[in-house]
Amino acid sequence: METKVLIQTFTEFAKQKNVDRPTMIRILQDVFRAMIKKRFEHDENFDIVINADKGDLEIMRFREIVDDNSEDIWDFDKIKLSDAKEIEKDFEVGDEVAEEIKIEDFGRRAVILAKQTLIQRVKDLEKEVIISKYDELVGEIITGEIYQTLSREVLLVDSEGNEISLPRSEQIYKDKYRKGDTLRGVVSSVEMFRGNPRITLSRTSPVFLEKLFENEVPEIADGLITIKKVVREPGERAKICVESYDDRIDPVGACVGMNGSRIHSIVRELQNENIDVINYTSNTSLFISRALSPAKVSSITIDEDNNRAEVFLKPDQVSLAIGRGGTNIRLAGSISGYEIDVYRDVDDTEDVALTEFVDEIDGWIIDELKNIGCDTAKSVLELSAAELVKRTDLEEETIKEIQAVLKSEFED
Repeated sequence: METKVLIQTFTEFAKQKNVDRPTMIRILQDVFRAMIKKRFEHDENFDIVINADKGDLEIMRFREIVDDNSEDIWDFDKIKLSDAKEIEKDFEVGDEVAEEIKIEDFGRRAVILAKQTLIQRVKDLEKEVIISKYDELVGEIITGEIYQTLSREVLLVDSEGNEISLPRSEQIYKDKYRKGDTLRGVVSSVEMFRGNPRITLSRTSPVFLEKLFENEVPEIADGLITIKKVVREPGERAKICVESYDDRIDPVGACVGMNGSRIHSIVRELQNENIDVINYTSNTSLFISRALSPAKVSSITIDEDNNRAEVFLKPDQVSLAIGRGGTNIRLAGSISGYEIDVYRDVDDTEDVALTEFVDEIDGWIIDELKNIGCDTAKSVLELSAAELVKRTDLEEETIKEIQAVLKSEFED
């Protein structure tokens, strides 16, 4: 009766986990064959018949009858004639004896061990099923429900109750996690860790952004637009390079959508991460110019041997090209593969507003100069240091340092 319950329980589990019938039967046979080997040392002359649906088990032992004086009587697949006649009187030498072995014949301890072995095989099978399932999902977006937030990771469960880990290193720093909330991410790795499946999710991977665009932009899913490269500083800014294989399709417009309808949902998912969609071109100068968006580039000098680019911009475009904390220029360099140096493009006839020097001159000094009508670089340089000392509260040494900074802007 225990055997019947054991087989039926295992069968139900296997069906829930979509395990194919041959695999299910093989596992059951392996467990019972292990019992046979432990009791009889050999299992080659045993047949095991399992009816998984009904929970029935039949174990048959086959042995050839030999004469009592034969040297073969000790072989595992032989039986003495005298022993065979105890089973059935009509047996003769050369006949085959088929003997049914009951599960109870193995003893209580063996049955308990078989039960434990089957339970362990069930657990191992469950782990194999999870690993196999998620191996196929690496690089794909999945959704999980948050059930525990730890300092080093956030733990989620999928629809089948499998545990998924979102490590701190794979989290967008702006994310807020609450138990019961659903969260999306891309499967970055699947491995066995301390005997259990470890599924790792990422929200910072460039692949996550790429897959979000595939989901939102049908032209990408259909292969009409391809994503060439994605670079990110998660939660801050990202750049995605796209190319269209159909001249009638604008890849940037398709990715952004009418009034930003397609890209807005992606931006919200990434906690308002700014996303620049770049139209790919094989023209290096043009591509770098596009990569530095939203800044407008005046000119570019390319050094292909050293993978460097000197970019010249109007003074009011420099800060846009660099971006907050240098984010924009780093991403532009990463997506283009070039190290980018930015220079102000100023000619002799052009003046520069003092506000463009906030990185080099303190704001309160600029305000002091503005108070006397000097709001551009040349307006400051036209006055002598002595005149500026007289008209402001600045010291002569400070004024000379300021003029040196401003003069360098107009030097060749």
